[in-house]
Amino acid sequence: MNHNKSGFSAIVERETGLHRGLSSGQMSMIAIGGAVGTGLFLGSGFAIGFAGPSVLVSYAIGALIAMLLIGCLAEMTVAHPTSGSFGSYAEHYVGPWAGFSVRYSYWSSIVLAVGTEVTAVALYMQYWFPGTPAWLWIVLFSACLILVNAMSVNIFGNVEYLFSTIKIAAIVLFILLGAYMVYAAPETSPIGFKNYVGDRGFFPHGSSGMWAGVIVSIFSYLGIEMVAVAAGEARDPQQAITGAFRATMLRLVVFYMLTLGLMLAIVPWAAAGGGNSPFVMAMQALHIPGAAGVINFVILVAALSSMNSQLYITTRTMFSLSRAGQAPKRFGILSKRGVPVAALMLSCVGIALATVLSVLFPDGSFMLMMAISMFGAMFTWMMIFVTHYFFRRSWTREGHAPLPFRIWAFPWLTMLGAGLMLAIMVTTAFTKEFAMTLMTGLPFMLALSVMYFFWYRKR
Repeated sequence: MNHNKSGFSAIVERETGLHRGLSSGQMSMIAIGGAVGTGLFLGSGFAIGFAGPSVLVSYAIGALIAMLLIGCLAEMTVAHPTSGSFGSYAEHYVGPWAGFSVRYSYWSSIVLAVGTEVTAVALYMQYWFPGTPAWLWIVLFSACLILVNAMSVNIFGNVEYLFSTIKIAAIVLFILLGAYMVYAAPETSPIGFKNYVGDRGFFPHGSSGMWAGVIVSIFSYLGIEMVAVAAGEARDPQQAITGAFRATMLRLVVFYMLTLGLMLAIVPWAAAGGGNSPFVMAMQALHIPGAAGVINFVILVAALSSMNSQLYITTRTMFSLSRAGQAPKRFGILSKRGVPVAALMLSCVGIALATVLSVLFPDGSFMLMMAISMFGAMFTWMMIFVTHYFFRRSWTREGHAPLPFRIWAFPWLTMLGAGLMLAIMVTTAFTKEFAMTLMTGLPFMLALSVMYFFWYRKR
C-alpha cells in the first residue's frame, strides 16, 4: 500500500463508529432534502427581485456550478467514502490548514443555514396564525427535529425520506398543473410566457441583476454536497454514491428550472420578487380553492426537511473535527445508537441565533441569516474544486487504478468551477443585500487561521 492510500486510511480509521444504515434511496433524499427547501420556495423570490425573468439564467449558472461540484465530489467520494468527506479530502490532499478551515467554514455555514430554515418555518406559520411570535414556532419545531436526529441514523433517514417524498410529489404536481394552466390560458389571460418580457424585458435590472441572482441560486443549491458526507454511513458506499449523485443532480436541475419557468409565467416577476413565497402566490393566481394553503403546508415540510438534513450534516462535520483533534473530544463521542449527541447540541447554535434575530429584526431576519451563512458555503464549494485539482494530480502521480467515476475535461472544468465561485464571492462585496457576507466571513476566516496556527497546528 502506497503512502497516499495508507495516509488516508488513518483518517478513515479515526472516524469509525458511525452506523452504516443508509440506502442509496435515503442518501438521494438526504441531498434533495438539503437542497430543495427554503432556497427554492422562499429564496427564489429574492432572486426574482434581483434579476426579474433573467433569474432563469441565474439558476442555470448555479446549476452548472452545482453539476461540476457534484462531479468532483462523486469522484473523490467513490475513492474515499467517509463522513469527514471534503474536509478530510482537503486535509489529506491540500494540507491540514485546508481541512481545518473547510470543516469549520462548512459547519458554521450549515449551522447558520439551519437558522434560515427555521426562520422560514416561522414565516410560513404566519399564513395560518398571523400575529403569533416567530420564536414560538422556532422553538417548537426545532425541539422535534433535534429529537429525530438524536435517536438514530435509521430514524433520521426514514423521516427525511418521508419529508422529501412529500415535497417532490408536490413539486411534480405543481409542474403538471402549472404547465396545463399556462398551455390552456387564453390570449387575454395574465398567465403566459409573455410575462417574461412584459415588464421592462427579460433583463429588467441588466446583467448585474442577473449575476446577483446567481448568489441566491448558490444558496438554493446548497445541500447537494450533503450526500458526500452521508456516504460515511451508507450500506454499500460505491453503488449508493454514484446512484445518489446522478439522481440528485437530475432532479434538482429539473425541479428548479421547470418550477421557476412556470412560476414566472403564472405570476408577473414584479409581484413574485419579495419576501413572500412565490409558490403560494402562483397557486393564489390560479384561483384553485384551498391550493395556496396546501402549497404553504408543502413548503413548510420542505423547510423542515432541509433543516433536518442540515442538523444531520453539521453534527457529522463537528464529529469529524473532533476525531481529527480539531475540536473538543466530547464532540466525537457516540451514543449507544451511534449518534454524536454532544455535536448535535452544539450544532443548534444557528437555531438560537435565529430565535434572537427573529425578536430583534422580525422583518429582515431571513435575509440577514442568509447573507451571513453564505460565506462559509461559498468558501467550501470553492475549496472542493481546489481539493479535486490536487486529488486528481496526486491520484495519477501515485499510480492508482483508474477511478470508476471521473469528471470530464480535467483540469479545465475543475478550474472553471473554482473561478466561478471566487467571482461570486467577490460579487457579494458590491451587492447591498449581501454586504454582510464578506464583512462577517473574512474576519471569521482570519480568526480560524489564528486559532489553527497558534493552537491546533501543534496537535
